[in-house]
Amino acid sequence: MNYHKIEVTINTNHKPSYFTGSMIRGAMGYALKKVTCINPSYKCEGCFTADECLYHQFYEAKNSLHHYRFEIELGSGKFDFGLYLFAEATQSLPYVLSALHKTLTENGLTKNNHHFNDFTMRVNGQEVFDGTAFKSLEIEPKCFKVDSFCPNVKVKLLTPLRIKKQNKFLRDDVALEDILRSIYQREQELFYGKKVFRLEHEVGCATLVKALQQKSLTRNSNRQKQTMKMDGIVGELAVMGLDEESYRLLKLGEIIGVGKQTVMGLGRIEVDDL
Repeated sequence: MNYHKIEVTINTNHKPSYFTGSMIRGAMGYALKKVTCINPSYKCEGCFTADECLYHQFYEAKNSLHHYRFEIELGSGKFDFGLYLFAEATQSLPYVLSALHKTLTENGLTKNNHHFNDFTMRVNGQEVFDGTAFKSLEIEPKCFKVDSFCPNVKVKLLTPLRIKKQNKFLRDDVALEDILRSIYQREQELFYGKKVFRLEHEVGCATLVKALQQKSLTRNSNRQKQTMKMDGIVGELAVMGLDEESYRLLKLGEIIGVGKQTVMGLGRIEVDDL
């Protein structure tokens, strides 16, 4: 289970909107197409390289799980963000970094197209761009593993969690099993190419205390020309008596995200040992 984590830190007096995930993802898509497209028509439909095109895989492929996700903080007042690349997407690190650089320095962010020149990039904790030039990109992907175990944890839902059950989005409550199932499904499809519909283990949980609420969120879709709801669940769950496999899945969820629209930064969780 290999992955890269890109961290971008931006120094600026400009202030972003409350939810930056959709904006940053859209802006990078525009730049990524500029970086990777070799089709003279510049059109994806019927393109002879669609199956090998990174932009197509990230933005145009239908009915497929995206091998990346942005990490953002709601209402932080900063443009800083993270970006995870998973499995085979880790091999495209130089293209992604080039697209991010183009996004910030040439294309800009927000409706005012603010450009940024004072920023740094790190990959897996190692600085690769110091604000002036790129350094060596010979960085090995990280391999996910859990070296410890704690049966008592606090699970923080930091950005809206969007999980469907019986074809409806959950509104203000979610079961621990639903969170674990979502992570397990994502793991199996991302890293093993398998679709699964249920957990393979029995969840052990002696005590579960929840403090959850619905979070209203919207984004503007330039492609669909409308404002779209991104409501989900935020808050905390305190879990006592957790089993080891469930602990492993929750720690994995910190990396791959949970639920839908994780590419935009939703479904971000944090797991603290108690």
